[in-house]
Amino acid sequence: MEMIIGLISGAIGGNAAGGLLKNLNQGMLINTLAGIVGGGLGSTILSTLGAGDMAGAAGAVGSLDIGSIVGQVLGGGVGGGAILAIVGVIRNKMAG
Repeated sequence: MEMIIGLISGAIGGNAAGGLLKNLNQGMLINTLAGIVGGGLGSTILSTLGAGDMAGAAGAVGSLDIGSIVGQVLGGGVGGGAILAIVGVIRNKMAG
């Protein structure tokens, strides 16, 4: 469930970054795909580092508390925006 939250928030983060950074905007499809990839990476990295347990769920393995949800949303959104920025820079450099 946490991975799905990261992927969805990554797609939202990718599209938000594309809307804010007009020079890196790649269109809705590429923004969404880059965001999904970045969201998966961002949420995976955060959970690997232990940041997915921000609220400190007292030994509850696999529980979905508010801290882990916030961590996945933030990790996914930031990861989605970051990957979109990388894709945008690379595509802009290749275009000319």
